[in-house]
Amino acid sequence: MKRVVVGLSGGVDSSVAAYLLKEQGYDVIGMFMKNWHDDSVTISNECPWLDDSNDAMIVAQHLGIPFQAIDLSKEYKERIVDYMFAEYKAGRTPNPDVLCNREIKFDIFLKAAEKLGADYVATGHYVRKGETTVSGNTIFQLLAGKDPNKDQSYFLCQLTQEQLSKALFPVGELLKPEVREIAKKAGLATAEKKDSQGLCFIGKVHLPEFLQQRLEVKKGKVVEVPASSAVFQNGHSADDLEELSAPYALEPSLGHVVGDHNGAHYYTIGQRRGLNIGGFEKPLFVIGTDTEKNIIYTGMGEDHPGLYRKGLFISLSDEHWVRKDLKLTPGESKKFMARIRYRQTLEPCTLHQKENGLFIIFDAAQRGVTPGQFAAWYEGDELIGSGVIEK
Repeated sequence: MKRVVVGLSGGVDSSVAAYLLKEQGYDVIGMFMKNWHDDSVTISNECPWLDDSNDAMIVAQHLGIPFQAIDLSKEYKERIVDYMFAEYKAGRTPNPDVLCNREIKFDIFLKAAEKLGADYVATGHYVRKGETTVSGNTIFQLLAGKDPNKDQSYFLCQLTQEQLSKALFPVGELLKPEVREIAKKAGLATAEKKDSQGLCFIGKVHLPEFLQQRLEVKKGKVVEVPASSAVFQNGHSADDLEELSAPYALEPSLGHVVGDHNGAHYYTIGQRRGLNIGGFEKPLFVIGTDTEKNIIYTGMGEDHPGLYRKGLFISLSDEHWVRKDLKLTPGESKKFMARIRYRQTLEPCTLHQKENGLFIIFDAAQRGVTPGQFAAWYEGDELIGSGVIEK
């Protein structure tokens, strides 16, 4: 009998994953990951992780499977939280959920599961795992979840073939309402529990509040850049990859000061909330940040050209191909579909592989291309690769 350790989060999806695996005849163990208890940075007056741990334990007892909690807070702080603060301080916007899956759930957690004799680890992610054969070798595929509203393949875009070989995703073939119905029929305590929101570890606190406890408040100027500014009038050569993927060059002289902010590192491109500056015909959006000069650049309205550009660049060291057999060689180009954030509709694009990295040029200009975030590219419903946006 194959043994599988399920990451029981205290939510309905992982609960149903454990239930389905037991029904399929696996030797199932439930394990709850405690990722945070650093009192130097207050998460919330409430204790969502404690509630979640109790719910996970109740589900395990109901299913009659062994249960244990594992404290990964030290590794989480080192691999995720410290990295996240460093990225924000540098004016980039990291995605801790993607990193959590790569560094914690399918690395530290996987190794802990293997010490328990596990053949696999399983989660409640809405993704599917496929297999294909290339040159006689088995290649694992990361496929979008069947539920288009819940597909979480983007969050797993950094997984390797080795990690995928040990992973099971029991709810990937189901729609969310079907998952809740299974939980209800199985009498699981989490059947009606709401989905968790926000980052994968900070519970119910808002991100700016969390950041302010580590990144000091630093008053700076908010500059509004008119859409008619000459910097946006420069035409882009259709075959100049550098030019197509370059962020807009922003200077204080291009606009005028319209207010103050508490620190450029708290803001990200495309952000509207948190500026608290009124008196404009249309809402202001962040179109650029300069953490060295501590300036935020804004543009008025959803259609401001500073919010959009056609391309982005991923350095060679930050490229990741789930399907290494499909990796492009320098000088090679290929059409894919890609997204630059979770829940974004897949957009047609062309990948251009160069010696120093990868250019992604979209057919249509994209809103809010953000350094530090992940771009992921697909062929059909299969996620082929991903990378950290450098610019």
